[in-house]
Amino acid sequence: LSWAPRPGLPPDTTAALLASGPDGEMLWLDVTHRPGQAPWVRLMGRYLLPPCKQRWHTCATFLPQEGLLICGDRRGSLLLFPCSSSSGWAAESTSIVNGGTDPIVEDSSNELEPSCLLHKGALPLESPLSVLFGLHGKTGVTSVTIHRGYIYSTGRDGVYRRLRLRDQQLEVLQKHRPCKGLQWIEELHFTSDGDLLVLGFHADSFVVWSSRTGENIHCIPCGGGHRSWSYCSSPLAEVFAFIKSGDVMLYHREAEPCEQQVLLASLHGREITCVRRLGAVEVPGHATVNVFVTGSEDTTTCVLVLSENSRAALPLARLTDHISSVRTLAFAMGPGDEGFGDEGLSALLFSAGGRAQIECYRLLCTGDTTTESAVACQVIHMASHRLDKHWEQKKNRHKLVKMDPETRYMSLSVVPGTSTKQLPTPWKFLAAACSDGSVRIFGLLEAARKLVLVAESFHHQRCVLKVEAFLHTWAGGERRHLLCSAATDGSIAFWDITSPIVDAADALHQAEGEIQPLALDAPLVTIMAHSCGVNSLHIRETPEGRYLVASGSDDGSIHVCLLEVALGRGEAMAGTCLQVLERVSRPCAHAAHVTGIRVLRPDLLLSASVDQRLTLWNRCPGELVPLSTTFFHVPDLAELDCWEVVEAGGELRYYCVLCGQGLEML
Repeated sequence: LSWAPRPGLPPDTTAALLASGPDGEMLWLDVTHRPGQAPWVRLMGRYLLPPCKQRWHTCATFLPQEGLLICGDRRGSLLLFPCSSSSGWAAESTSIVNGGTDPIVEDSSNELEPSCLLHKGALPLESPLSVLFGLHGKTGVTSVTIHRGYIYSTGRDGVYRRLRLRDQQLEVLQKHRPCKGLQWIEELHFTSDGDLLVLGFHADSFVVWSSRTGENIHCIPCGGGHRSWSYCSSPLAEVFAFIKSGDVMLYHREAEPCEQQVLLASLHGREITCVRRLGAVEVPGHATVNVFVTGSEDTTTCVLVLSENSRAALPLARLTDHISSVRTLAFAMGPGDEGFGDEGLSALLFSAGGRAQIECYRLLCTGDTTTESAVACQVIHMASHRLDKHWEQKKNRHKLVKMDPETRYMSLSVVPGTSTKQLPTPWKFLAAACSDGSVRIFGLLEAARKLVLVAESFHHQRCVLKVEAFLHTWAGGERRHLLCSAATDGSIAFWDITSPIVDAADALHQAEGEIQPLALDAPLVTIMAHSCGVNSLHIRETPEGRYLVASGSDDGSIHVCLLEVALGRGEAMAGTCLQVLERVSRPCAHAAHVTGIRVLRPDLLLSASVDQRLTLWNRCPGELVPLSTTFFHVPDLAELDCWEVVEAGGELRYYCVLCGQGLEML
């Protein structure tokens, strides 16, 4: 049995009672309270739950505008049923007049109560319109809530999910794991000041966790979650009641003034490992707002705005799907087919890091003057990929020795221009540098939400630190997809990945998303740029159609080479040939690892290092000449990102954002 509020009817007089019975049948009964008389019951609907071992519902709520009922079951599934308030069966002799606050019933309902179930066969047995089977695992769904048009579900798998309704189908947008150890999530409470409270059980204690502050507000020893309980909070007091050993216990706490003041809110719990600027959002009545994404060792990814006026970082969304540290980020700009609309800043975000895990999201940022940040961010989780998923599914794996070490993704790069007349495919491709010595190519089919490994090569034989994909277009319009990879031995390899991408797209189309990974051809050319690991890499096309490749190393050196792409000798399609026209090296450019480098113009470079110096270099024939050096305040620099802005007077300015033990914009 469970109760659900009835939309459009006064909650103090009418509620919906949902009852699960034999063979998966669930009844919806409207129960109306009448002072001094027995409650009046009306059968409104019959529903059939999907077959499973424990076939009963655990929670339910109504979607009034759509005329739908959402419920969760003991198997962890979410179910969507049609419901209409006019579908109920009522005796001819009964009518409710809605003129007053209390319903007026003409006939006594004592005789009608048994008949409302006797005639239940007159109502059709409705099947679900949409089923998300086992969404919360085998331990069941604990609550379903509607808030601001979104559906929120909780379960005893330690996760709460945000969903939406699209074409009468339930669609999962995001999942959140509030805090470590909170395995039983029971309910969500949305407060008037915009906080989300997560109610659940951690071991033998009842916990109230605040998503705004990221900490437990209450922890009450009660013996664990196998008991009846109730929680209520108001600005004046908080009350928690529960049954323990047959006794009813009450915990009551008066509201106290908060003595703790947060001087500077943290973005992440540990150092920031990567940062990317998503773009700028125009907000009426505000200055242009820059949106960034950061990844951290604390396993989270944060979408945030940096306000130049308040000099504050304001988080818009926090993504918590990674099980290990987030090491690298990549974007594919452009709208998707998620029904978001065309306005705002839309992009596919890829994040990757430890435990060989890649996550993909669709982001949409739009101006919203009602929020403090002036920007609203919507997130949809699109796909994920784990190399060792087969290992996770093995039985008795604790008795076996895992042969390959844990792989980390060190760098990601989206392959540009893959949807053309030459390659008319909805697949997007992603290159990854891996710590196990491989360069891997993945394909994403956004419509099916599939991320598939399509090609790989172990050419480097050592940890690959950086990858960068770029596109070369011949005069005739033919395109070649090129890839640059750099490893811990200081070598930089250049690949032509056009054929593997075309072959993979064909194979994926025929095999419907499941293929054996192809082997990448040998690199076109490899150069030894540094004496040790390449920590930063950037490629920029020159106006003449050549490519400047800049890299920085652990030994503090900077290397720049100029490449030309040509057709191989012989037949017209003999392949791609790369020629190195010029090489410039600057040893000891910095006193520590060079972890960020950008080619701003063909004659201008920017480098950043762990020595906390940001240096501009002039690229002259045969040498790099330092122009200026600025000290920045972020220790242990991990990454640098740059962009250019044309000011109102036509002046061109370069901005950069740095991350490490903190975040700084210059």
